[in-house]
Amino acid sequence: MRSLELILRQSAERHKHLCPRQVLGARMSLLAGEMLELELPRLDKRLLVIAETDGCTVDGIIAATGCHVGGRTLRILDFGKVAATFIDTHTEESIRIIPRREARALAADYAPDARNEWEAMLFGYQVMPVSELFSIQRVNLNMPLSKILGRAGMKTVCEICKEEIINGREIVNRGRIFCRACAGDNYFDASVALHVCEDDASYTSMDTPLPLGC
Repeated sequence: MRSLELILRQSAERHKHLCPRQVLGARMSLLAGEMLELELPRLDKRLLVIAETDGCTVDGIIAATGCHVGGRTLRILDFGKVAATFIDTHTEESIRIIPRREARALAADYAPDARNEWEAMLFGYQVMPVSELFSIQRVNLNMPLSKILGRAGMKTVCEICKEEIINGREIVNRGRIFCRACAGDNYFDASVALHVCEDDASYTSMDTPLPLGC
């Protein structure tokens, strides 16, 4: 397992600077790896992380675990909490970790040279004992893991909008197939269809495709 220092350097490179929540994301990931007895970072899909916020914390999680959205090993459910659940997809053991509310105040005890509260959190979070930094819960998922993961390779078409649906995310109602948007679980209102002029979109394509491996 890589050192915390190396993980934070990688996270800071991605994030363009280092901040306290990246430290939290990295340390909660390392703790979860130890508790699940999983080597980190992962090069496979055995670990699934469900993060409860986006932003800084997630960059720390990515650097520590190797999980990422493109690999379908990281999900964001934005509850506005600096928390994450780590799931061993082989055993379905699931551990949720969240910073203790008092950790922010306690951080100053571990960073006596900090110039302000932000620095105290940045430096203190790196060295604080886990017992003072995090609350840990063993949790049971409220839906089958197979449903959370989806079914890679599955494709179908919504009967209303005619758009393709992948990974088994369709809604079936009385034998009819709908996408989530057309089933009423939508986040946008597409009232006007736009048409793209090729001259205006020339920068979005390439004359020669990149070769494999790039």
